[in-house]
Amino acid sequence: MDIHRCRFVPYPLSTINALAFSHPSSASRKSRVPATLRLAIGRANGDIEIWNPQGGAWIQETTFRGGKDRSIEGLVWTQELDDEDEEGEIIPGKLRLFSIGYSSYVTEWDLELGRPARHSGDNFGEVWCLAAQPRKPHAPGAGAHKPKASVQERLVESQDLAVGCADGAVVLLSTADADLKFKRSVSRSSKKKARILSIAFQTPFVVVAGCADSTIRISDTRNGQLLRTISLGVNATGGPRDILVWSVKCLPDGAIVSGDSTGEVRLWDGKTYTLVQRVKGHRADVLDVDFSADGETLISAGMDRRTVMYKKTGKGSGARWAIMSHQRLHSHDVKVLARYEAGDLSVLASGGLDATLVVVPIRQHSLENHRKISTLPQQPPLHSAPRRRLLMSWWDREVWIWRVDGSSSNMVTADQPLPVGGSRSRTLVARVGIKGEESILSASLSATGDLLAVSTASDIKLFRLKEQTSEDKATMKVRKMIKPNNLCGKGARLLEFSPDSKWLCAVLPDSQVRLARIVKSKSSAGLKILSHVFRLKRMQRHEAEKKEKKKKKKTERWTGTLGRYDRTVQRAAFSADSRILVLGDLSGYLDSWVLEGYEDESEDASDNEGTNGAASPSSASSNSSDDDDDVDGDDDEDGIGSDDSKAARRKRSKIVKGQKWIPNPSASLLPKLPSAPTVLSFRPASAGQNATSTTGAIGLHPTRHEPHPHSHDLPTGEDRLFVITSQQQLYEFEIRKGRLSAWSRRNPSTTVPNDFRILRDRAMGCVWHISETEDKDKDKDKQRVWVYGNTWLCMFDLAQDFSPRAGTGTGTNDEIDISSSNNAPQQQQPDSSSRSSRRKRKRELRTSLDTHDILREHNSGAGSQIPDADLSRGMGRKIRKLGPALAVARTEAAPAPAAGGGAGGAGGEPDGANQEEEEIILLQDDATNHHHQQHIEDVDDDDDDDDDDDDDGNDDGLDTLALSSIRREQTKNPRGTGLGLVNGSSHETGPGEQDTSTTTTTAVAAAAAAAAEKPRPAFWCTYKYRPILGIVPLQRHSGDERARHRQDQGDDPTGEEELEVALVERPMWDVDLPAKYVGDQEWVK
Repeated sequence: MDIHRCRFVPYPLSTINALAFSHPSSASRKSRVPATLRLAIGRANGDIEIWNPQGGAWIQETTFRGGKDRSIEGLVWTQELDDEDEEGEIIPGKLRLFSIGYSSYVTEWDLELGRPARHSGDNFGEVWCLAAQPRKPHAPGAGAHKPKASVQERLVESQDLAVGCADGAVVLLSTADADLKFKRSVSRSSKKKARILSIAFQTPFVVVAGCADSTIRISDTRNGQLLRTISLGVNATGGPRDILVWSVKCLPDGAIVSGDSTGEVRLWDGKTYTLVQRVKGHRADVLDVDFSADGETLISAGMDRRTVMYKKTGKGSGARWAIMSHQRLHSHDVKVLARYEAGDLSVLASGGLDATLVVVPIRQHSLENHRKISTLPQQPPLHSAPRRRLLMSWWDREVWIWRVDGSSSNMVTADQPLPVGGSRSRTLVARVGIKGEESILSASLSATGDLLAVSTASDIKLFRLKEQTSEDKATMKVRKMIKPNNLCGKGARLLEFSPDSKWLCAVLPDSQVRLARIVKSKSSAGLKILSHVFRLKRMQRHEAEKKEKKKKKKTERWTGTLGRYDRTVQRAAFSADSRILVLGDLSGYLDSWVLEGYEDESEDASDNEGTNGAASPSSASSNSSDDDDDVDGDDDEDGIGSDDSKAARRKRSKIVKGQKWIPNPSASLLPKLPSAPTVLSFRPASAGQNATSTTGAIGLHPTRHEPHPHSHDLPTGEDRLFVITSQQQLYEFEIRKGRLSAWSRRNPSTTVPNDFRILRDRAMGCVWHISETEDKDKDKDKQRVWVYGNTWLCMFDLAQDFSPRAGTGTGTNDEIDISSSNNAPQQQQPDSSSRSSRRKRKRELRTSLDTHDILREHNSGAGSQIPDADLSRGMGRKIRKLGPALAVARTEAAPAPAAGGGAGGAGGEPDGANQEEEEIILLQDDATNHHHQQHIEDVDDDDDDDDDDDDDGNDDGLDTLALSSIRREQTKNPRGTGLGLVNGSSHETGPGEQDTSTTTTTAVAAAAAAAAEKPRPAFWCTYKYRPILGIVPLQRHSGDERARHRQDQGDDPTGEEELEVALVERPMWDVDLPAKYVGDQEWVK
């Protein structure tokens, strides 16, 4: 695989200003983590990201885009009261999300549509902070928490919002009756009009506000009475007079904690409001404070990049707080903290100016690593047009398009230096700015490179791209196209062109699906979009969802609901022949449609069409529902079935050029995935599958009732869909048959390589490398798929089967059952012999796994457990007592005899000594710098290291370097050293010039014949490329140029063509950040 390592995409990063978990924490370890738990992240560009912790996987599910001059400065969640349906079953209250940002408005967001639902901006000033009124945990029969509560009870128990304003006023907003209204003013602005910087509820009716005039005010929300004003005194000499109270929080016992501009954390008595203790934990402003669910741990963060933890020592009046540890987890100011604790999940999330989300363990602090989550989106904002070597990226309200040069003159090998002063290997050919204030939700570039589609939350824009050359500079002329009326005023969360560039799929904000047909036109534009748009209906899942809710009735009773949010479509994929469309939503369902018939070029599809694909004036004035074609709706669905002529016209309009989209006949057989899909991709079609008939009217004769006959043949091309879920599970489906493919049945999830299964970062996308030889030897065929995440790149050879892991066997006990009636994944129950064999293999599986793999599997939601040998605090996790025989086993490295047991053995089992021996061997295994922990940053590590020496550890001996082309036939040399390294960004740039280097590298000739005889690996992984924004395929210019390039590299010019991709990186050291605080004895690069 030839890789163009590109760092010229200036993808901007945005500061994290707000964090909020959707549920309150619980101090009980027995409480369960609700399935609806989400983390909302607010950024300075107005974006709100919704993340699913999912047991430590941390999935970025969706993003609500902001706009020009918008910012999110605060986020809170509330939950409506539970209710009962007619059958007496509990209906959990709906979760609601609110935000503020440099305005006098509080905004509620529609989670299903991803856009603002309502605003509240009455007669109060600019909002600086907000807090949600706490609500006691639900208990059956506890007053107004009972279902079907009266209106008065609901008004009392609904969660109000307390808002702090820039003029010093505190305002209460009501969220009752699914609305957002002004309720009352709690406190008026003072004479100084000192702004309210922070706010928190001490009790459901007492609010604490931190001000900018060195005071903390406590007020009663029921009558607006000011209960107490706490003074922090005067600032130190030489600084500002007033102390800024950046954060206030209230502990479970009522005590008040504040963090201010002096760098101190102060604790105040919750009854007398007197100062109890002040702790100097920071050298600069404390920007936020938080605490554990049991109130025994405090956390603070500030401008000095420190995250400090405090522990409570002593009890009663003599209790004091002491600093337990401090770490520099961020490279810039830490602005906000949020924590959640319930069950096994106990984490603290932090963010700031470096735009990085950091997850820190609370309960297992100092026993587990923290985790840095990539700043780049998990859905790549990249697209390519391989036929014209175009690379497109979008952000905010801009779209940039480059042409990547693939000529052999610009290719450099691993042993050649980068030419100084040489021509750049890419050209910016187009730059499109979107009018308006809304940011781009999605964009797509057709495979032919002549169409561009861009969508925002409220509109879809289409552009025609045409090459033009002026003054020896190749650029592209961008011309706006007229779109169909039924796509006007409708935004789209997802856009996708079909591989043949004849169809445009648009997923609307409410996850409805529209398909528009693109045809050739005699106008100057050359292309037009037909006014008739297909409306594809998704399958109804009511019965399956109802059964799942009954199963989860006990665990989901009081956890709230997200409505139809989980049916939000996030992934779409066309088959290689553009005749199958599959969509995946957050709940794990797959919806599929097929294109019936063959294209009939003789049919005129321009009836009732205006110029350039626009609808005629008569059709424009008609109801838009007449233009929408419901592929599985009835003729009288819209109330027009009584008119025979309209019904006939609607029936005919479903067929375009002899083709018609219909639901996949086997769609009901496709199961629900265990988790949301992160990758959906069809296998590319082979040479033999590309030859399909394009004449759909052969053998069909028009009749009076069917003047435009069309074929009812279904597609016969490649239909295998490759799926990766958020739990790192791999599946491949035969969509037309609604079943798992033969490869997927032979390779269940239990056989997936452990190196891939334990990866922290989720899969973002994939590229295919399919090649078939004319030789009958199928072992030479390539069926490789390259999957990538933010920090890794893996290869799966689907022509081979995975080697089963020790102790897992080769059965399909982890396979999903596609015959279930409710379309939900079911685990196949093993027989008695399988269960007994699994018990016997339990120890074998544990000892066969790497120690680091075991430590990664069991954590509290952040990073991996720290090996005992690396623990910097405490005395370890276990105390071992060794008998004489086991001590001999340790020194001689020989199997210990059955006699002699330890204190940790299972005394009642016959093989207790063996268990003791295996446990000792596991515990004494020395910790090493394993490559799977390369993205767990060390304490006080302020920047990433791009030159980490990561060893993939595979037995096949394959290796690659960051700038080397990856060839699966090659092997590592006997010493295990690399093939050379050329840094593509080492050339100097002028003042103010951005580093826009592109490096194109190719590996050296094939390895020795003896090494080539080794079997090809079925799996391979590298960590040399990071952070990865995305990978898109490219295509070489001509056959002569491909042959010349291969000959220059010592390859056979007549050999098979290698895959060529553009790998886009966005390193953090290339991001411009404002100046940061640097204290004494600190060295900053």
